Formats: sequence, C-alpha cells, structure tokens
Amino acid sequence: MKKVETQNRLNMDDIDRQILSLMKDNARISLKSLAEHTYLSSTAVSARIEKLERAGYIQGYFTKINPAKFDLDIKAFISLELEPIQKKDFYPYIQSCANVVQCSCVTGEYSMLIEVLFGSTSALDKFINELQHFGRTKTQIVFSTPVEHRDVLPKEE
Repeated sequence: MKKVETQNRLNMDDIDRQILSLMKDNARISLKSLAEHTYLSSTAVSARIEKLERAGYIQGYFTKINPAKFDLDIKAFISLELEPIQKKDFYPYIQSCANVVQCSCVTGEYSMLIEVLFGSTSALDKFINELQHFGRTKTQIVFSTPVEHRDVLPKEE
C-alpha cells in the first residue's frame, strides 16, 4: 500500500497549493476565477485540477448543510466501549443511524468516538440507550465550536 501512495504523490508547486487553497475555501469557485488568481488559462487550471483529482488530493466536492435549519441544534460526542467481536454487528447499525455525523475507531479507554446531531436531549437520550446495548458510553454535549471542521493544507515540504 505504501508503494501506491508514493506513486500517486505529485510534485506540487505553489500554483497547485494556491488552487487547492482557493477551492478549499469555495469548492464552487469558477475556472475563470481560479485562472485570474493563478495567472493561468482556464484550460491550464482545469488540467491541474484533473491531475489533483487523479492523484487523490481532491477527493470530492461537498455542500455544507446547516443542521440548525433542520432543528438539529444539539451536537454531542459519544464515546463507546466496544469489544472487537461486536464490530461486525455494530458497523452496519451505526452506518444506518441518520443522526450520526461521524464514527471513528479510536485508541484509549473507549474504542469508538461518535459525533451526532439531534433536535432534543430526549432524542439523544433514546439513541444513547440504544448504543448501550453495545457497551458503556460517555457523552459530551457541545456548547460551542470555535473551530469548525476544516480541511488542512500542509505547508511545502
């Protein structure tokens, strides 16, 4: 697997980084605007974007939806202690839960970290009760998020 990653690495230059930075801030930025910022033609910018996509630097384009508009004002992180043998039953279950934003297998006292959005504490409580069929939980409700999820662009090596 390491060999494949090395083969897909690009020799990125400042223009590639600038394109990624501009697209990170606005995935809908036009080729014309990117061309103006980078002093390249739209065709050259398009070719660079395709190269970045093929190499896996750009994995997709997403719409950021405001959960509050859907009355999903309660964000929580739930830590779950899960035995490895339970993963075959747990993974399909957690993937089917619409309120789960992300679920990560982590190190430490708890093996799963689950980010959820709910409209009420009673709905959150019901979900936690369901999760406890898999193991012990610990829940933290979010009051505010000073740094929202963001993509990170590494500095030049």
